Amino acid sequence: MIKGKRVAIGPLLPDDSSAMFRWFNDVDAARLDLAYRPTDWGAFKAWSENLAKDTSRIVFAVRKINEAPIIGFSGLSGIHSVHRSADIAVRIGDEANRNQGYGTEALRLTLEFGWRHLNLHRIALTALAHNERAIRAFRAVGFVQEGLARSAAFIDGSWHDLVIMGILRPIPD
Repeated sequence: MIKGKRVAIGPLLPDDSSAMFRWFNDVDAARLDLAYRPTDWGAFKAWSENLAKDTSRIVFAVRKINEAPIIGFSGLSGIHSVHRSADIAVRIGDEANRNQGYGTEALRLTLEFGWRHLNLHRIALTALAHNERAIRAFRAVGFVQEGLARSAAFIDGSWHDLVIMGILRPIPD
């Protein structure tokens, strides 16, 4: 476990499966970051079983400090050892836990893992331009907008812009 002040990130546990499966199939949450596509149990199980074998991806459970239930997940994907780069993502699962700073803290912890344990130099992401809450969280941890992909995502019947953001490893003091 990597602990922050209010949340910790760590490995996914078998008991986390039902919450993760539910979040993967949450239409309203999907509208915030991707096109909705239902995930059946077989595909979800195959994805979760493949995580341990896929060295280009790390997924963390996000939990409130000293509490067992998972409240979300964060992760790094597209990890490239030569370019020392990766993409980052975070999702706080239930609306009741959103907008309280848990996602921002999980982002900070995931970035710190990337810098300290993977020796990454650059971490990037794309966000739907209308997801202002996520963009505020990304900016709060140091991401800067590097570009805009106009009408790049077809979500819920209409085209949306994608904000391209990145962060470079801080220079040590």
